[in-house]
Formats: sequence, C-alpha cells, structure tokens
Amino acid sequence: MRKIFWLTVFSISMALVEAAIVIYLRDIYYPEGFAFPFKMIAEKHLIVEIGREAATIFMLISVGSFCGTRFWEKFSYFIICFGFWDLFYYAWLKILIRWPSSLSEWDVLFLIPIPWTGPVVAPIVIAVTMLLIGFFIIFLYKKGYDFRPSFISWALVLMGTVSMLYSFMADYGAGLYQQMPSPYRYDLLAVGELLYFTALFFAWKNTIYKPTIPER
Repeated sequence: MRKIFWLTVFSISMALVEAAIVIYLRDIYYPEGFAFPFKMIAEKHLIVEIGREAATIFMLISVGSFCGTRFWEKFSYFIICFGFWDLFYYAWLKILIRWPSSLSEWDVLFLIPIPWTGPVVAPIVIAVTMLLIGFFIIFLYKKGYDFRPSFISWALVLMGTVSMLYSFMADYGAGLYQQMPSPYRYDLLAVGELLYFTALFFAWKNTIYKPTIPER
C-alpha cells in the first residue's frame, strides 16, 4: 500500500506538470480556445514536445522499475502509474481551464510517430483498463503466484494493441494536415478492450496453477 500511495502521489504531481505545459501551449497557439482543425505548432516546439513525450514514458518506466523486483511486477507498477497519470492529467485540465467540456471532445493524444487523435473518453477508458490489469497482476504476486502469460495472451495483446493504435492513427489527416477528424472508430477501441481482457483471462489460467513462495 505504501508503494501504491507514493506511486499515486507521483502520478498526480506529474499529471499537473503535464497539464501546465499543455495550458501554456494552448495560450500561445489557441488563444481563442483549442479546437479542430488544430494549428500545427512551430517546428522547434514540436521537436521539444516529442522529446518531452518520450521522456515522460521513460520516467514512468523508471518509477515502475524501482517499485518492482520481477519483470511483470515492474510492468504492473508502470501501467498503474501510467493509468493514474493519464486520468489526473485530464482531471487537472478540467479543474484549471474547464476543458474538456465533455468526454466526447477531441484531443491530440500523442505525437510519436505521428499525431494520435481521438475523443477524450478513449484514453480514459484505456487508463482505467491499465489500472485494472496492473492491480490484478500485483494482487496475484501478493498471493504468491508467478504471472506467466501464454502464447495466446501475447497474440491477443498484440492484436488488441494494433486495433487501438489504428483507432487513433487511422485518421492521419486530422493529425498531419490540420483537417477535421472523421468519426472515431469506437468499434476498434471496443475490440481492443475485449482482446486485452481475454488475454488477461488466458494469462490467469496459465498462472493460477503455478503458485510460488510469496516474497517477505
């Protein structure tokens, strides 16, 4: 519980830093309010933003690595941290600038390797999924089980990831050419979610019969 507490504190604090940067950028490039089609930021700022996003991921990975001792335990803390960070990022934006006005409002989610676009509800759903899966794996370890995904789990996760990524990057015109976005593919998000939880089920079936000695 102590690890989870400080992990949450870190995630909430990091989310505020991220939200603050976005607020400053929007004041510079969107003084009349952020909306699609969005204006491309200056090249030097774009390069800095891409570097900042990459650094953010490495920061989350580093925290997860410090918290866990085995690979899947470290991974679980990483996605827990990621989930809290993403949720509180939007919470801070709502508190500070009253944005988004609704969960269906569109946002630029990521810039690597091309801009990801989609409604705010999509990353929130994925963040909640990360928290559920992360806490479940940690629960298994605390009960003395060794989490071991099967080949089927790996295949399902790969397909689910491709489905979700495609839902964000398929409409590349909205991200690269400042066009109005096409309707979001919620079906691809739903497919990805279904594949992820199915993969977790098969991983659990492969794990539950292989108990290990709990750590002291």
